[in-house]
Amino acid sequence: MSAKEQLTKEVKKLLDDSDMVPQDKKLIQLNGVLYPAALCSEENFKALESFEAREDDLMLVSYPKCGTTWSLNLLNDMVQTVYNKDPPNMIQILEFGAPNKYEKLNEEPSPRVLGTHLHYDNIPQSFFNKKIKLLVVFRNPKDTAVSFFHFYNKNPMLPNYSSWDTFFEDFIGGKVCWGSYFDHALAWNKHIDDEDVLLMTFEEMKEDLEAAVKKLSKFCGFSMTDEQVQEVAKKGTFTAMKEKISNIQKEFADIFLRKGEVGDWKNHFSEAQSQEIDAKFEACLAGTKLGEMLKYNVYCK
Repeated sequence: MSAKEQLTKEVKKLLDDSDMVPQDKKLIQLNGVLYPAALCSEENFKALESFEAREDDLMLVSYPKCGTTWSLNLLNDMVQTVYNKDPPNMIQILEFGAPNKYEKLNEEPSPRVLGTHLHYDNIPQSFFNKKIKLLVVFRNPKDTAVSFFHFYNKNPMLPNYSSWDTFFEDFIGGKVCWGSYFDHALAWNKHIDDEDVLLMTFEEMKEDLEAAVKKLSKFCGFSMTDEQVQEVAKKGTFTAMKEKISNIQKEFADIFLRKGEVGDWKNHFSEAQSQEIDAKFEACLAGTKLGEMLKYNVYCK
């Protein structure tokens, strides 16, 4: 069995096993933050503390449902194009898996492409000490909330919500996996000008993916031709990526990739909910650089 087939088998078993877990046992709380019990553990987080980054690592940081799978796919395609490197043979989100995962990661050839949903304060210090390249991706909070709601209800590793209204209250209060969207955004806004950080938005990638790939290539120090940039962008559209992943593991694609659209929030939010999140954005992010990048008045009004 190839490494890719083994990974596919492990993911399917994880999803099948999660179907048997009672709803009230699907989440764990660590340091006041909720995480999926099937993917995260206290032992895993303890092992992660001593994980050593490499200077040539590339890491995607994103709040859930802000374009994680899409962005990781782009980074992997770029690394494969530049270095002729094989696709990864393991789930790349740092906090997912068993503690022995980090031993396997140490055996991975460079450059490694990694990802995380962790809050800035919970990312291992070695990633900052080594000044590795960090791609930070955010999405407007309204579409993020809607995508997260559907993700909860399609993913057997997470409990279901009986209604959008119930989920919205938990989202706005930060009582969802990985905590508050706004806490994550505020933390990264403080580091938006760090030389080892590139902050991009889901919306700008949707607007012009080729320009986004070119920007990311320059940030990573890759020497990519215009033809290579165009090819990565062509393979990296949301539709092309979903089709590729579906061919490998349809069940995974159906759970982790939904519409990939901008503006779907209008099909879910009530006027009162829209005003409530508008007020939250105004209090937390209005007037900040990240707030400006999110173009809130364009995508959320």
